[in-house]
Amino acid sequence: MSRSPGYVPPERHDTRTAPADRPDAPGHLVLAGLGKRVLRPGGAELTAVLLARAGVAGADVVELAPGPGRTAREILDRRPRSYVGVDSDPWAVNATGRVVAGHGTAVLADAADTGLPDASADVVVAEAMLTMQGNLAKHAIVAEAARLLRPCGRYVIHELALTPGTLPELVQTDIRRDLARSIRVNARPQTVAGWRALLECHGFVVEHTAVAPMALLRARRVIADEGLRGAARFAGNLLTRPGARGRVLAMRRTFRTRRDHLIAIALVARKPA
Repeated sequence: MSRSPGYVPPERHDTRTAPADRPDAPGHLVLAGLGKRVLRPGGAELTAVLLARAGVAGADVVELAPGPGRTAREILDRRPRSYVGVDSDPWAVNATGRVVAGHGTAVLADAADTGLPDASADVVVAEAMLTMQGNLAKHAIVAEAARLLRPCGRYVIHELALTPGTLPELVQTDIRRDLARSIRVNARPQTVAGWRALLECHGFVVEHTAVAPMALLRARRVIADEGLRGAARFAGNLLTRPGARGRVLAMRRTFRTRRDHLIAIALVARKPA
């Protein structure tokens, strides 16, 4: 695979660990720094459903915001023709670059302006990243995905959603405020209808929708996602790093308090021919 614009060789990436102990660190970096590898609201199970529907085997795949590279590994297991991960965080580019070394590339760029060629992908994958964007940025990123995809290409997303669809706007605002305080990111999840409307606004046809409980920090989900050894490592790091432990407990409280109105959603949408 040729090197894409914005490519940064792995040896030049920032090799710091995720700043889990930094008070202002975004929640996903706190969790990653503590050893959590699955950072998706619906867990590894919903990601597997998403990739099964995406048709990545033999495809040119671009993943936006791959984080520590867990989904990148699962994509490679399905034998795509090519893989490019795009992230604006040097730590994530370094992590993904190590995962895909010899089989793909990692690009240091913004998801709304990847620098990759038009119509260069069959599948664009994005998990747990649109939720963290404001409305203008959401539209810019979806527009970039549409630009990257060839006709009939698939755009697949895995995000946080609000439920039910009739949830009053005032309650939605309160939930978003609680999330922003605990994860240190201005999270703006949408209702199921809102996510579908966002994709349809850019010409995509939504072909599949799946939902799952938002149980990112529940013990059973952590074990299912990380395995016993990974879960034990995560728990051990929590015990020895009090600053990061406080952040994780605050996130967990928010997720528990709002559990009746938070779910995970996965959508597969197709760019028309």
